[in-house]
Amino acid sequence: MSDELWRKGALELAGMIARREVSSREVVAAHLARVDQVNPRLNAIVRRLDDTALAAADAADRAVAEGGPLGLLHGVPVTVKENIDLAGTPTTQAVPALAEAVAPIDAPLVERIRAAGAIPIGRTNLPDFGLRVTTESSLHGNTHNPWHPTRTTGGSSGGEGSALASGMSPLGFGNDIGGSLRNPATCCGITSIKPTTGLVPSATVVPPEDSGIAAQLMLTDGPMARHVADVRAGLQVIAGQHDRDARSIPAALTDRSTGRALRVAVLADPAGGTTHPEVAAAITAAGDALANAGAEVVSASPPEFERAAELWSMILLQEVHSMMPLLQMVMGEGGKKFLGYAAEVFPALDVPTLMMLFGDRNRLDRLWHGFLTDYDVLLLPTWAHPPFELGADIASMEGALATLDTLRPVVPANLFGIPAAVVPVGMADGMPVGAQLVGRRFADLTVLRAAEELEALFAPITPIDPVW
Repeated sequence: MSDELWRKGALELAGMIARREVSSREVVAAHLARVDQVNPRLNAIVRRLDDTALAAADAADRAVAEGGPLGLLHGVPVTVKENIDLAGTPTTQAVPALAEAVAPIDAPLVERIRAAGAIPIGRTNLPDFGLRVTTESSLHGNTHNPWHPTRTTGGSSGGEGSALASGMSPLGFGNDIGGSLRNPATCCGITSIKPTTGLVPSATVVPPEDSGIAAQLMLTDGPMARHVADVRAGLQVIAGQHDRDARSIPAALTDRSTGRALRVAVLADPAGGTTHPEVAAAITAAGDALANAGAEVVSASPPEFERAAELWSMILLQEVHSMMPLLQMVMGEGGKKFLGYAAEVFPALDVPTLMMLFGDRNRLDRLWHGFLTDYDVLLLPTWAHPPFELGADIASMEGALATLDTLRPVVPANLFGIPAAVVPVGMADGMPVGAQLVGRRFADLTVLRAAEELEALFAPITPIDPVW
């Protein structure tokens, strides 16, 4: 059975452990054996926690034997991105300067997954400070995609994407300021959600402890998995107000589409750039499948899509400009090169112009909220093109521009702080295509309902053995 445990989902494993069909030690050991088998090729997990994980598994098994109450994820192995504090391990941000920056306490997210019974077994790779959409680290090296060894896993939670898709972990946790939970989902053929901003509390004791205004508006932690039900469970565990995060929200989520057919707007080819025909075809087919299953589906675009993507770039890059002296000191050459190209495309602005951008963001937020009130979800690509070759984003200015073009469908959800889930629905150029489902603020359960309906129609496509 141990050879098959790594193929199972998080909730399935939790149920098996609770029913004593298998021990937590067996489950954790099976996943560690899978890490032994595939991680040398993929470089997704960059720090193993074997000893503490096996000790926690033994404690989980004792709790089962004692017959007490068990958490939702009791005894289940999980992985955590290496920019989220996990006590006793460094929060490296994937740069050598922070290689020994050991966090003495857990981030709120880690505190909550442990309380639910989950067992961290490893830390996963990311690009330097999470500031590329490919997972190429100056500290840990490149993470590889299980579907193709030279294609990107996406970023910045690319280590999680590769680990989940290859069966090293059934549930992982990362973060997202420009698609970083969703980019790896589409590239690796898994599922994830970028929650509503503020829904998941965040805090760190490793400098820099305080984020800028762009991150305050756009950044959130969230769950990743191979099954939508596991993503929902992960969100359920980590969401809600926390004393360490002054901006966290005590939200009680509801699905306003309960009891009726979903109302879905489909946008297969978003404005502002090009879309690979196989990507557009996969999204169109996903919309058709939902319609055939009873959803109310129309082709429609929210207002000024191209302007929304442009505002994300302009606002985020202003923050990068302000941080550039520090970033130049600690980032690797690849990260600095990509930021240099991006800063050239979006030069520094004066303060009055920047303030007007925030006003325009509010205007578009209001318009998109109206659109996403008329429709429960917007169905569109996650990336406009299939995963690119490792290093293509920094090979030239043309490569950087192509990357920004690829990224444009994913970034409006960050601009407005609204939820967006991803589920695989097809292939393009031999690589997975993830459908993205975007909803209005606090519609997290609605976008997960839509994702789960698509999952039922198209079925999960991972875990897989790495192609090499």
